[in-house]
Amino acid sequence: MRAACWRSLFAALLMFQGAFGWTAELAYPPVVPGIRLVFPEDTGGHPAFRTEWWYVTGWLADEEGVERGFQVTFFRVRTGVGEDNPSRFAPRQLVLAHAALADPQQGRLLHDERAARALAPLAGFETERTHAWIGDWWLRLEQAGYRTQVKAADFAFELRFVPQAPPLINGEGGFSRKAADPKHASYYYSRPQLAVDGTLRVRTATHRVRGLAWLDHEWSSELMPPGARGWDWIGINLHDGGALMAFRMRDEAEQPLWAGGSLRGADGVQVSLDAQQVRWIPGRRWRSPRTGADYPVEWTVEIDPPSGAAPRRLKVVPWMDDQELDSRRSTGTVYWEGAVRLLEEDREIGRGYLEMTGYAERLHM
Repeated sequence: MRAACWRSLFAALLMFQGAFGWTAELAYPPVVPGIRLVFPEDTGGHPAFRTEWWYVTGWLADEEGVERGFQVTFFRVRTGVGEDNPSRFAPRQLVLAHAALADPQQGRLLHDERAARALAPLAGFETERTHAWIGDWWLRLEQAGYRTQVKAADFAFELRFVPQAPPLINGEGGFSRKAADPKHASYYYSRPQLAVDGTLRVRTATHRVRGLAWLDHEWSSELMPPGARGWDWIGINLHDGGALMAFRMRDEAEQPLWAGGSLRGADGVQVSLDAQQVRWIPGRRWRSPRTGADYPVEWTVEIDPPSGAAPRRLKVVPWMDDQELDSRRSTGTVYWEGAVRLLEEDREIGRGYLEMTGYAERLHM
């Protein structure tokens, strides 16, 4: 989803710019190291920064044991439009939302999306805690955990997420570099091991579901480094109670520009992985019959343990190959995002999500 919003955002900005005007040389605050994340305050929005997202993915099983993957994301953008305009209708902030369901019985993703200017009570976000919404789509933090509601034509869900583990603070205390130049960075934490329960509607059938989910919250003013075509990312809930997040920024030749990650063991000890400790090796590829984009849907991710032991070789395997999201009729963006299994020595050690952007065309942010 993090790729999907940019075209719709651009179209919205062109519409609003004529009415409200661009703000000249808007100074977005930089992301700098040494800023301690504070909870629950930092679970809310950070409207001074250019972009921000709350991104939830997970695996669900219904009462008959049928498994599906899901994703819901709320995205906040400081537009640079109407900053000096006193009207409450000025689109200084936009909120975008995207949701998808991976269902092998359908053979492809079911998905839907929304976008609106931040204008309470219709759409908006809170700054003191997680709460973002557009109409009857919402994600919020409550006392016992998170809850979300999505209502689309082909599917709908209302889910509760209860944390089973503390936040995973990525990078250097939440400062997550995306390039050798530290100005390309974000503030970034994850909430792995979220126990899920709720209801899911697929077409006309409604199910009770349970499962496990992962939440990412990230905000930045300058994320993509020069020369980057896109990124590859995984968020995996490990079966032993641990968690793995890994990413790489990729150039036009599919070579790494930067990489990083976080690994938490079953004992709760977390290790931050730098660019030299994470290697992405592409494996089997799948070509989309719709877009012609060629994706490496299987990966080997090598991780160097801090102990100096031999690298761990982890294999990322898709639940189904066709988890491409083709938004050319709406946002114009094409990317792959779907449910995956993580194997080590041919044994499944976790499940989560893989996101690959920039394989159809360069991702513009």
